[in-house]
Amino acid sequence: MKWTDTLEIAIALVDTHPDVDPARINFVDLMNWVKALPGFDDKPEHCGERILEAIQGAWIEELE
Repeated sequence: MKWTDTLEIAIALVDTHPDVDPARINFVDLMNWVKALPGFDDKPEHCGERILEAIQGAWIEELE
């Protein structure tokens, strides 16, 4: 998984953190949680605010 795999990351986060409201997570925690996902293999410097916003948005959509 890479930073740009936002939907795949969102699905993994739903499974890994089922009790978390993604609208309330800060980007530092989100970035750390993504880096800790099994199968995630990308460099932290490839991540930015826009990517984290896209991941957060996909996560919110997955819960709806």
